[in-house]
Amino acid sequence: MKKISILWAFSPILLLIILLSLNVILFSDDATSGANQIALIISAMFGVLVARNFGYKWDDLQQGVIKSISSSMNAILILLIIGSLAGTWLISGIIPAMIYYGIQILDPSIFLFATCIICAIVASAIGSSWTTVATIGVALISIGKVLGIPIELTAGAIISGGYFGDKISPLSDTTNLASAMGGVDLIKHIKYMLYTTLPSIIISLTIFLIIGFQFSGEIDKTEINLILNNISENFEISPFLFVTPIIMIFLIIKKVQPFPALFIGTIMGAITAFIFQKNTILLISGEDTFSYIASYKAIIQSMFGEISIGNDLLESGGMKGMLNTIWLIICAMIFGGVMEKSGFLKSIAKRIMQNTKTDGSLVASTAGTCLFFNMTAADQYLAIIVPGRMYKEIYKKRNLAPENLSRTLEDTGTVTSVLIPWNTCGAYHYGILGVSTFAYLPYCFFNLISPIMTLFYAYAKIKIRKIYV
Repeated sequence: MKKISILWAFSPILLLIILLSLNVILFSDDATSGANQIALIISAMFGVLVARNFGYKWDDLQQGVIKSISSSMNAILILLIIGSLAGTWLISGIIPAMIYYGIQILDPSIFLFATCIICAIVASAIGSSWTTVATIGVALISIGKVLGIPIELTAGAIISGGYFGDKISPLSDTTNLASAMGGVDLIKHIKYMLYTTLPSIIISLTIFLIIGFQFSGEIDKTEINLILNNISENFEISPFLFVTPIIMIFLIIKKVQPFPALFIGTIMGAITAFIFQKNTILLISGEDTFSYIASYKAIIQSMFGEISIGNDLLESGGMKGMLNTIWLIICAMIFGGVMEKSGFLKSIAKRIMQNTKTDGSLVASTAGTCLFFNMTAADQYLAIIVPGRMYKEIYKKRNLAPENLSRTLEDTGTVTSVLIPWNTCGAYHYGILGVSTFAYLPYCFFNLISPIMTLFYAYAKIKIRKIYV
């Protein structure tokens, strides 16, 4: 095979950037509904043509694509079950109850601040930003709408809190992965990460608090009362409805795998609907009398398809609503598979590594490589694993403690994944919250500040631990 030049290795990425930019201009928020998927496929096939010119065979590249798609199957399965969970939690009254009580408790002026803290606490307890967003995050989006908070601001607060909690949780898969890639004890990794993570979340919370002041005026009580009445008319609201989310959180804390835990949460939502929400079941099923058949129809409909109760605050797309996001993920993994199997990513990464002359530039290169893999491989796990393998020996040769590497992997690889529309994380959050990635991106303050903070510490030589022999 011929040696691949950096220009040719980068050419599929350049084409993708051009096509995605054109899609944003022409399709705006609808770009992720098909245009970006086509852009990824076109760029992937262009990458195939370039790779074949350098001696690669289609069969080998196809195997790379299949392997790449296979690596995303866990995310796809979780997306599907979360679609069903959202449906059963809606007809069971769980999400409406969160909205009902949340509207009455949360004040607009502190809503963003409180949202970020609530999501941080939940995510740190269960170790998953994804589950946090799919449950409490969905309810908070609806509460924010009622209180007059722009949806993109609410999404930014949810994601900021969720990713902070995820990062500091010993139950988090990415936290465990980053510590493993660096070869660091998990607790030591979390403690060392707090040096950059705590200032980042404090700054983020301060910004959310300041922004919240502009929403401190009188809110429309008439509209709120209408929404509360709509919820109480369609659902039996009771604190007992929170038993299901509490049990699901307990299961995750006990290290039950996400898919089984979410499936149990889905089934418990269905049982809760059968026990508490007879009127809602009749409304969804279209039946005249409550029965097992009516219950089955309503519950299955909520799990796979679209349902709407009263207004647009109380609607869900079920599994079907996740298919567009899954389509985007598969197309992104096709592009990532071609780029990785062809050696294009390795070629670009080697060029990046040539510029690591100081400790600061090494951390910057690591951060840049994590971001690069999030953009090209479209998967946060690859954005942690590959740079972790690439830089581990270099950190050791520079006499830098391995926790410097593991912290950088988390401060950039984990948190920036959600800022990229075609990444599995960006696609997921768009699918769950219904807010386009580019809309919420400017307000994900924690995710934006965290990489900057790790670079600041590196160049200022703050808390850069050395290996003492």
